[in-house]
Amino acid sequence: MLAWTIYLSFLGAVAVTLTPAKSPAVARVTALLTALAGLGIAIVAIMHADQSGQVITIVRTPWISHLGIEYHLAADGISLILVLLTGIAAVAGILFSWNVERRVKDFFALYLVLIGAVYGVFLSFDLFLLFVFYEIVMIPKYFLIAIWGSTGREYAAMKLVLYSFAGSALVLAGIIAAYCVAGQRSVSFEVLARFPFPVHFQMWAFPMVFVGFAVLAGMWPFHTWAPTGHAAAPTAASMLLAGVVMKLGAYGCLRVAMMLFPRGLDPWGFRVLGFGSWQQVFAVLALIGIIYGATIALVQKDLKFVVGYSSVSHMGFVLLGLMTLNQIGLSGAVYQMFSHGIIAGLLFAVVGRMVYDRTHTRDLHELSRIPLGRLIPFAAVTFVLASMASIGLPGFSGFVAELQVLIGSWRSFPWMACIAGVGILIGIAFTWRALQATFLGEADTAASPQQAMPPITLPERLGACLLLASTIVLGLYPRFLMDLILPSLNSPLFEQLRRGAWR
Repeated sequence: MLAWTIYLSFLGAVAVTLTPAKSPAVARVTALLTALAGLGIAIVAIMHADQSGQVITIVRTPWISHLGIEYHLAADGISLILVLLTGIAAVAGILFSWNVERRVKDFFALYLVLIGAVYGVFLSFDLFLLFVFYEIVMIPKYFLIAIWGSTGREYAAMKLVLYSFAGSALVLAGIIAAYCVAGQRSVSFEVLARFPFPVHFQMWAFPMVFVGFAVLAGMWPFHTWAPTGHAAAPTAASMLLAGVVMKLGAYGCLRVAMMLFPRGLDPWGFRVLGFGSWQQVFAVLALIGIIYGATIALVQKDLKFVVGYSSVSHMGFVLLGLMTLNQIGLSGAVYQMFSHGIIAGLLFAVVGRMVYDRTHTRDLHELSRIPLGRLIPFAAVTFVLASMASIGLPGFSGFVAELQVLIGSWRSFPWMACIAGVGILIGIAFTWRALQATFLGEADTAASPQQAMPPITLPERLGACLLLASTIVLGLYPRFLMDLILPSLNSPLFEQLRRGAWR
């Protein structure tokens, strides 16, 4: 059934384009029903998931036989979690896009193509197939930002595409190299994960593929596309960009670079600028991303840029967790992928749809003169709860994820754990600053006369409740996901990683 998350999304895109041009409501409902069907399939799959960590084959059939390429869809616990995240983000994004009036059919058709391609990445167990879906994601993403975005949308869309293509070029080179070294017989994950690639090959293939994927994950210093893209994108595109598209990069870092080339994390045997392994290099880059993103968010004047740089900081925790190379750190990184996808999506929904579409400004100084806390109290409460989740308050999923990453970091790099903790404190500062300016400001009746604002709509309330419920449930009962994550990390697919560098 999981394969139908892909097929239904693409079929839904076709169905949306065939709806009557004079009935945009039909296009909206068609898109929502398609997304709900995908989410329903994901929930059913999670409920019936095998918690042994085994890979469940969905479809496996020859595709380009003479090259050993297969149409191979499969899932383990990590894949299922990210498929569930995609389903939740898809439904919430459509609910928060209910007000789109311009080229409605085109918007939702591109949106569903994007969702279908994201599902495809998370379910592909053939490296070439994964790359195909990975590239398809960029096409609708470009048009969603360039057509329906705000100020600087063409620049932001092109910047995202150029960065993505540069990263993809590195990934493609790594795929071709792995295919040739492995005997040109298969690019299946199950085959390549067992193949004993030479250590010298892994030493250069690992950083090339890791950086290629980490570009999309927002790793410093390749992060600059992210805040720009977030700020220019329409609300639903911002939610997907932070919620699931950045997770494609982190997923590729784990599933491809670390799983296939684990010896690339071994010590070099010498030191350069104080670094003795790629593990140390990427851990430091992740740490810089945490501090840099939080510090820049602290001084931003544009509310959407605050959330955009916050995403860079929180994705740094994902990459830092991956580089701990211990079970608790890796599991925390995967948990953070899900948690940040939910929380960032909620923050962008409040900022883009509830606030900006009603006030037509994202400037914190101007927002501080509007009593939004009284005019749209639902948005204020939602933003407060989302902010609490973002700073890692106990009871929300962010606390569980970041706590595991910090514990894993302490076991591998104690001094990095301390600095990452400072990043959390800076995160509290910029979150409080944004909250105070946006919803706790005093009304300036002389400069900005008070006027009634459109109330929060039912689709907005439903979307907010869906995302809030997700982060609260997973904050109170983390075992729901951990029972899938831990067996997957202990599966045969990660055996070489455990033997080579696991602590």
